[in-house]
Amino acid sequence: LAVLQLLTSQVAIIIEKVRLHEQVVEKKRIEAQLEIARQVQLELLPSADPVVEGFDISAYIFPTEEVSGDYYDWVEMFEDQIGIVVADAVGKGIPAALLMAFLRASLRSSVQVGYAPHIAFTKLNNLLHDSIDDNKFITAVYGILDSTNKTFVFSNAGHNPPLLIKPNGEYRFVEYGDMALGMFVDAPYHQHFIKFEDQQIMVIYTDGITEATSPTGEEYGQDRLAKSVLAGIELPAKKLIDHIRKGVADFTERKFLDDDGTLFIVKAL
Repeated sequence: LAVLQLLTSQVAIIIEKVRLHEQVVEKKRIEAQLEIARQVQLELLPSADPVVEGFDISAYIFPTEEVSGDYYDWVEMFEDQIGIVVADAVGKGIPAALLMAFLRASLRSSVQVGYAPHIAFTKLNNLLHDSIDDNKFITAVYGILDSTNKTFVFSNAGHNPPLLIKPNGEYRFVEYGDMALGMFVDAPYHQHFIKFEDQQIMVIYTDGITEATSPTGEEYGQDRLAKSVLAGIELPAKKLIDHIRKGVADFTERKFLDDDGTLFIVKAL
């Protein structure tokens, strides 16, 4: 009996080691797949910031996981016009990243055809509605920046309102917006207009920035974002992004955000 008890205990240890080894192998397999997905998604993002006469532009995503549910892009349409998009898919991880890939392909197709932002969103909304589950949707801002006229014509599909800031300290959130993409078939979308003044800054962002929380549960919020931009308003766009990110990290006291965060900064020179 003593020998059998010793034997069974040894067998139990071996079985547990085998089970743990299988878990490690599966974990490594999933991590490898996530890394591949992350690399593919990085390839879909612009490799460099756009160069537009009269403007300083930069953008960046701060992901929480190996792959992100946030997305930004820019497409040169004419010599003096670029299309700009910032989007946020519901959820995180691979499912959200797949939605972003779907959005990128569909929206770039609309840009090539030359659709105005509100027309592009109408067509994209119906396409998403027919292709994804009812509980999935995307919020997005898509617009055309004209460097000759210093204008930004855009549509907002349920996304956070863009922030406009003047060097004198005045700021406002452009609250115009319509339904998120993919929620309702034939949802109407409207077009809005921003005229840039010299040294004015527009910040398009996702809720991972404004909804980041402190250790006490307080949200970072829109006003803190605006004040952070004002504090670094003299910085180039790329360094301004670093300045804002540091402010959010100091507020949350964490290195990573709870949700994916994206900043797209357009500064009129």
